[in-house]
Parts: sequence; C-alpha cells; structure tokens
Amino acid sequence: MSITAYKRTISDTEAPRQIERRVLVQATADLERYLEFDETEERSDKLRILASGLRDAIWKNERIWLTFKHDLAGKENSLPPDLRANLISLAIWVEDHSEAVMKGAEQIGPLIGINRSIIRGLNGSTLREAE
Repeated sequence: MSITAYKRTISDTEAPRQIERRVLVQATADLERYLEFDETEERSDKLRILASGLRDAIWKNERIWLTFKHDLAGKENSLPPDLRANLISLAIWVEDHSEAVMKGAEQIGPLIGINRSIIRGLNGSTLREAE
C-alpha cells in the first residue's frame, strides 16, 4: 500500500481527535525512552543521550506542537477562543522548553507531563478519572 493510500485510509477511518491522540501517544513513548536524561548530572552524559536519539524524539514532539499551533491559529478552527489561546500558549511553552532541554538546561519530564495531560483530554477523561 502506498503512503498516500495509507494516509487516506487513516483519515477515512480515524477522527482528527483520534489521530492527534495516537500521534501524541507515540511521541510521548519516544520521549519516555530517555527518562535517564533527567537523572543525569554530567553534561557529557546529557550530550550522549541527546545524540543517541533524544534529540530526534524532542524534535518530533516539537513538530507535533508546531502543527497544533498552526491549526489552532487558523480561522477555521472551531475550538472556543479561550481554549485555542491557552493551547497556543502551551505550544509556545513546549517550543521554549524543548530548546532548553536541547541545551541541557531543562528536563524532559515536563514535556511528557504536558503530552499526557493533552492525551487525557483527547480521551475525554477528566484529571480525576486519569489519576
């Protein structure tokens, strides 16, 4: 099956919310593979972890959030304006935090936490149900 046919099949069988959830779940799992980064003190060890795949996982996650931000800023987005503004602010935070992680100045745990919260929201779960 060609890539185009596969994408068409997915878009025909999954709602946008399901696609967003699936993509975020995968990106979060990719980040979780590198949780050792948050426990590492040495700069050389942080650089090694970044080079071993964390950099790619962060970039993948950031691209997802950039896509969300672009979609949220569009006039055709039907979410309430306050929610859109809050999610755009969150996307900007993800960009800034991702850059700080790449420099070794921040941890990846907060990125994972944000993704998990959004995944719960896409599931329709409340925070209380997810705990």
